[in-house]
Amino acid sequence: MNFIDQTSKILKIPEYKSLILLNILFGISASFIFPYNSMFGIDEVGMSNMSFGIFMTISAIVGIFISTYIGKLSDGRYTRKSILIVVTISAFIAYVLYAYIRDYFLLLFVASFFIGIASSGFPQVFAYAREAVGRANLPSKEMPYAMNLFRMFFALSWTVGPALAAFVLLRYDFTGLFLVAAAGYLIILFFVIKFLKHHNPKASKPKEPVNLRKFIVRPYIFANLFAFILIASANSINMMNMPQFITKVLHGTETHVGLAFSIPPIFEIPFMLGFGLLAARIDSSVLIKLGVFIATIYFSILMFVDAPWQIYVIQILSAAYISITNGIAISYFQDFIPDEPGTATTLYMNTSKIGSTIGFLLFGAVSQYYGYREVVILCMIFMAVAFLVLLLFRKDKSFVFHRRKRVSV
Repeated sequence: MNFIDQTSKILKIPEYKSLILLNILFGISASFIFPYNSMFGIDEVGMSNMSFGIFMTISAIVGIFISTYIGKLSDGRYTRKSILIVVTISAFIAYVLYAYIRDYFLLLFVASFFIGIASSGFPQVFAYAREAVGRANLPSKEMPYAMNLFRMFFALSWTVGPALAAFVLLRYDFTGLFLVAAAGYLIILFFVIKFLKHHNPKASKPKEPVNLRKFIVRPYIFANLFAFILIASANSINMMNMPQFITKVLHGTETHVGLAFSIPPIFEIPFMLGFGLLAARIDSSVLIKLGVFIATIYFSILMFVDAPWQIYVIQILSAAYISITNGIAISYFQDFIPDEPGTATTLYMNTSKIGSTIGFLLFGAVSQYYGYREVVILCMIFMAVAFLVLLLFRKDKSFVFHRRKRVSV
């Protein structure tokens, strides 16, 4: 089946188009906030680099517990539509409060509780999409492409989000930025209520749920979790560091920051399509290793840039590795526990959150006591170690056997 036929077949899946629209809206709302988090905390609220790192670390830890609990609920007691309604309302409340609050501890409560709940939205949308594809009886070998195609539309939203956010920020300051983001979540809420359906969560529930404690300590799974924690750490450190690196080391502006974050998604779109098709032909683990290797090269080059325009050029490498580690990785983790997509997606997202927790704290410490360029070196080291871990630990026969037995551990 060629590219056009395969894409057309996937787009005909019931609810898939509605989920794509929802995915784009989630992406635009997220792209308004995340690139400017460190500028808000450090430059607007007046936090030190270290106190900002602690702020992000505490809120991330609370978010891990909340999202894990919500992930289990979504695979058993409540429909994903109901959960998406709750998390979207929580996001709306959070960013309205962010628009006006500048007290450190009040913001920490909002970030920990309301954004902690809201952080479950992204994995729930992907779990919903996975189940929609599953209900369409799509061949398992085509699942990575279907999910990467879905992830591509999230990337598409980032081609315009950060640059548009930079315009709003320059014209209306952070108050306007957060109010626009909150309005975006109101639109998301409307589409969730209007277009998504309630599906019985027990319909896809396995007879014997996976025992996560026993599952995650198996060498191959643990190695993947550890590697993806390092990857997420490097990504979150870079996300926090890039605005500061551009404005304070390279002497750029908010516009340069917006462009630096908008360029990768442009290239992520063709990369995601290509790697998604490739994942249907070769083992996804091979592509994951390739992605982490490219990331190591990217950070190795980023260490030496001395002007904002140079970052724009190497962002192509960023797009390549992100399209793999953030795109294929979702279906890659969902294949670990194919009968519990909500739990599997949340497991992947929690590696991201644990990595972010570590990354936020390290960003604060390293940037405050050493410098923003040294932060880039730390990112390169993390990616190199993750690459070595993935090379050393390979899938064993017991893992394949247990997957066929519905991961009854």
